[in-house]
Amino acid sequence: MKELHNVNVAMRTLARELLESGTVAGVYGWKKGSRPTLTSPLYIQDAAKADRLAYDQYAVSNLSALLLDHRNNDKKRAIFVKGCDSRGVVRLLQDQQITPEQVLVIGLPCPGMVDEAGSLLTKCAECRFPNPVMADQVLGGVEVSKQPSAPTGVTAEAARKVGVGSRAGERMAQVAQLEGKTAAEKEAYWAEQHDKCIRCYACRNVCPACNCRDCIFDTEKKGWVSKAATSSANAFFAITRAMHVAGRCVDCGECERVCPMDIPIMTVNRKLQQDIEALFGPYDAGVDETVVPPLGRYQTDDPEEFL
Repeated sequence: MKELHNVNVAMRTLARELLESGTVAGVYGWKKGSRPTLTSPLYIQDAAKADRLAYDQYAVSNLSALLLDHRNNDKKRAIFVKGCDSRGVVRLLQDQQITPEQVLVIGLPCPGMVDEAGSLLTKCAECRFPNPVMADQVLGGVEVSKQPSAPTGVTAEAARKVGVGSRAGERMAQVAQLEGKTAAEKEAYWAEQHDKCIRCYACRNVCPACNCRDCIFDTEKKGWVSKAATSSANAFFAITRAMHVAGRCVDCGECERVCPMDIPIMTVNRKLQQDIEALFGPYDAGVDETVVPPLGRYQTDDPEEFL
């Protein structure tokens, strides 16, 4: 992508300088894969490998959850971020999984991520925060913004043309469609979805909000949870994970993208987001690290109809 040529050069130069100077112990970014349409995560510690860094419209992976690999290490790491990635970093900071001293955030302009056929990903068409919500440095003229906004930077025009954010107002369409079903129809629908789950945990592993140090689904205590891919066990897994990320989902859509069984995970996440906003007011997770999430605070006027 020609608009990103100079951004790629700047990424490699900056990464090399940061590593050579000892400012950071490692850098998270992306690299080109075995085919032109594959751009995958990359972690480098050697300045000589900075030239492997690459960024284009296939760099869809949210890198933020990878920072968890170093949460017990005080050394600083640099991470290149798009808008959705930056929200994941905010999530980790709010959850105190990492500290500001452990990460150097470098914001990039997002051209809109596409699939192998070149079609804009649904999550990008529905994106409300294409610009980094936080960054220590920026490349490509991108602007940091904590408000829903149009893409900025050198890829702004390209992002607009492919439709980044063009369906942001339709994010809850699938939720509304399911709400129109009867209770029996909803039960049958989700039973069908849960039956497809193979318990690969890809959704959990890629999610910056799934950051527990010890996951209940990795427990060795017999009788607590089942690892079998049965209907009831799958439903328990899905519901538990949904409750754990309620009010904390950064809307990056990675869980649904990486699911090999095409389970509509984001529909559940957005339904919970809708309910939380109905109870506690508007809130966008992973945008402002100074704002306490609705389910992380107590107020005397909180709704309590369930008591």
